[in-house]
Amino acid sequence: MRTSDSSPSRHGKGVGLGLALLSAVAFGGSGVAAKPLIEAGLDPLHVVWLRATGAALVMLPLAVRHRALLRRRPGLLAGFGLLAVAGVQACYFASLSRIPVGVALLIEYLAPALVLGWVRFVQRRPVTRAAAVGVVLAVGGLACVVEVWSGLRFDALGLLLALGAACCQVGYFVLSDQGSDAGDEAPDPLGVIAYGLLVGAAVLTVIARPWSLDWSVLTGTARMDGSPVAAVALLAWIILVATVVAYVTGVLAVRRLSPQVAGVVACLEAVIATVLAWILLGEHLSAPQLAGGVIVLVGAFIAQSSTPAKGSGQPVASGGPERKLSRPGTAA
Repeated sequence: MRTSDSSPSRHGKGVGLGLALLSAVAFGGSGVAAKPLIEAGLDPLHVVWLRATGAALVMLPLAVRHRALLRRRPGLLAGFGLLAVAGVQACYFASLSRIPVGVALLIEYLAPALVLGWVRFVQRRPVTRAAAVGVVLAVGGLACVVEVWSGLRFDALGLLLALGAACCQVGYFVLSDQGSDAGDEAPDPLGVIAYGLLVGAAVLTVIARPWSLDWSVLTGTARMDGSPVAAVALLAWIILVATVVAYVTGVLAVRRLSPQVAGVVACLEAVIATVLAWILLGEHLSAPQLAGGVIVLVGAFIAQSSTPAKGSGQPVASGGPERKLSRPGTAA
């Protein structure tokens, strides 16, 4: 019957949404852990390097297990490392030195709208109206969450760097979806993430120059809203949760939803980061920020609940049926 036939699709979409939310929470928790380390004396780029390198070491056994990917999908692995890992982080942190944090964050999270444009105009695939409305609402809500009107100043290079971070984030969503409809031949997402982190760590080593890192900071404590916290514990959170868990759940979410739907849900990262900063760092939310968070939630809900448009086949924006991932026992 129709109900029973559609239940796997609904179940897969529900799992994908849950994974996307978990990824947003994990990514959103990176800032509240990184800020005390930066205030304790670590350079922001050094924190990014520690994050990528530590996560790459954690995922190294999976890279060895899925080493066949080096032969089968070298371009995918290089692209994921350059764009999804190194590009996003390097461009975003570089933009912060020239434009306000809120402006940089808002421009970076234009990525869902850019993904929608990629699918519609580059891949020439149909998208649903609900997904487009969801993107518009989410971006508008983000403008309120980050209070883009605070300290706005024009800096061409800073804006270009932030836009570069957004484009690299588009690469993250698009590359996460590569091969997802290939069934048992699909590249294993864990292998892609493992090699992406290795490539990203190598690139960031050149950019961050970690040989000048002040390692003594990690042996002491950092202060989180006045309370002392072991610096190594904050670093462990950034590596294990805000990077490993965040990337794994994020890529799996894209495989079960679609790049642009998962991208809109990922906009919640900014809301989550703001709420966590309120709770853990004492950075209080204003009324516009609270209202913006609600708008982002509404936009994400509309986008993830969108359905295929009649007569357009199966638009990517609808999320579609659950896609088959490679089996746990496969080597690539």
